[in-house]
Amino acid sequence: MQNRRMQLDQRRAPIYEALENFRRMRVVPFDVPGHKHGRGNPELTAFLGQQCVGVDVNSMKPLDNLCHPVSVIREAEELAADAFGAAHAFLMVGGTTSSVQSMVLTACKRGDEIILPRNVHKSVINALVLCGAVPVYVNPEVNQRLGISLGMRREEVEKAIAEHPKAVAVLVNNPTYYGVCSDPRAIVAMAHRAGMLCLADEAHGTHFYFGGGLPVSAMAAGADMASVSMHKSGGSLTQSSLLLIGPNVHAGYVRQIINLTQTTSGSYLLLSSLDISRRNLALRGRAMFHQVADMAEYARQEINAVGGYYAFGREIMNGNSVFDFDSTKLSVHTRDIGLAGIEVYDILRDEYDIQIEFGDIGNILAYLSMGDRPQELERLVSALAEIRRRYQRDSAGLLSQEYIAPEVVISPQDAF
Repeated sequence: MQNRRMQLDQRRAPIYEALENFRRMRVVPFDVPGHKHGRGNPELTAFLGQQCVGVDVNSMKPLDNLCHPVSVIREAEELAADAFGAAHAFLMVGGTTSSVQSMVLTACKRGDEIILPRNVHKSVINALVLCGAVPVYVNPEVNQRLGISLGMRREEVEKAIAEHPKAVAVLVNNPTYYGVCSDPRAIVAMAHRAGMLCLADEAHGTHFYFGGGLPVSAMAAGADMASVSMHKSGGSLTQSSLLLIGPNVHAGYVRQIINLTQTTSGSYLLLSSLDISRRNLALRGRAMFHQVADMAEYARQEINAVGGYYAFGREIMNGNSVFDFDSTKLSVHTRDIGLAGIEVYDILRDEYDIQIEFGDIGNILAYLSMGDRPQELERLVSALAEIRRRYQRDSAGLLSQEYIAPEVVISPQDAF
């Protein structure tokens, strides 16, 4: 396998190359999809373009099959595994929700316990509904000033493992939505000492695999499985994702689990976008994400200079529940100007035509990636300064976040 890895050429994009060859072949389609290279749906073709609908095709011999890849899709998966430092990679067309659910369903059966932070994505809880596993929640620490959930403290994970020695896995967010990372190397080591798998939800950490100075990736930390949202910071089309596994997980079994729920009609638009985006990251990712981190740091300085706002960064690290921080994340605390984050979110969208990722009770998140430019950041900073001038008010009486530790009395599946 190592010799094979050394021969892989990251300049290749086998699915994209196969689709280009297919386009030149002028095949007569008596198969699905029914739009027949766009001819049957001219309005759709006019909207998306012939280049797009012409490669919205069905699985066939020269294009391989996502359910059981043996040629170009298999090659694309091998290249992805090589680029991300995994033993195997699976191309996923059901979003990172599908990746997370396949990861949990691989590790857990009905009645099994899985240790996880309470601030997991709903796809994790939905996976427990599907398989019947029982959560053991590790309460994340909360930053009281910002009102955000942080990572898992090492001693809390250790305590959960000691109290639930029959748990089959530990799941970690790497990072949270806000860019907060737990200590993945320590958590992997704890899980493995106890004979448990370590799973990582890396929906917001694709760039960790290609960034100098960014937090450690799950695969580099020794995790057994990781779900990676390529369509977020990786640049692929929405709904495309990767599921990465380490050497101690059986790839054939994972494929069986994936095929329980993933479509048998994998979109070649999504697959080719994964292929092309992996190539882009492998060849240029380090330079691109270095630039993104620089832009985010510049924006933090400018926003903090406005006054009233707090664009937080690596200074919130504490060596444990904030073991590391994703410096590409531009998160801004807004309560000190008397506005909830969701209010600033609405004003930016409705009055300034600026669409940010989200707002909550006290914060907003502007998601920066390889496609952003300095002039757009200047526009955001100017808008925030103007919003402060126009709308600032007394922050007394604003709601604050409240965290209630749950008591698990019934499995999510039985509750559902």
